Amino acid sequence: MSSAMSSDLPPLRPLLNFDPELLLRAQPVRVVFFDVDGVLTDGGLYFTETGETLKRFHSLDGHGIKLLQRAGITPAVVTGRDSAALRKRLEALGVTHARFGTEDKRPAAEAILAELGLDWSAAAAMGDDWPDLPMLRRAAFACTPPTAHPEVLALAHHITRAAPGAGAVRELCDLLLMACGGYARELEAAAR
Repeated sequence: MSSAMSSDLPPLRPLLNFDPELLLRAQPVRVVFFDVDGVLTDGGLYFTETGETLKRFHSLDGHGIKLLQRAGITPAVVTGRDSAALRKRLEALGVTHARFGTEDKRPAAEAILAELGLDWSAAAAMGDDWPDLPMLRRAAFACTPPTAHPEVLALAHHITRAAPGAGAVRELCDLLLMACGGYARELEAAAR
């Protein structure tokens, strides 16, 4: 299709919508803290016979993280585990703010906030279990997948419809893109 023909196409109208109160709450977000197991992955731990950790990541989640970066929202990872597979995935996505192997996630997240010159009022967090509670309690916007522990579900401003490791991260990314006004622009750019 020639570019002349594509300019005659009507603009795409976003199909997704979120509660306006959620979008207002998410507007100030400039950094998002993601847990890994049970958020970026399905929560299963896969080990080879030599003890190497294998992880399965979803491409929708990865593209959502890239879209956040284009919109000026920094993705960050704070996780209690570490693996070569995770480091490779984050490198491929261009995620440069990450803390690995930390059970005490609040100070790790606060160090990233200090690096970025931000505070909790500009942060979102997505986690699924008790180690994530300190971040979720402090973040301006707390999100969790539907399979999270009940104590985490109780703190969330948004519980995704999508499962962990299967689009839950992308759902949060889409919500944040809508809140900052970038969703329709990115959708239209993708459809050109």
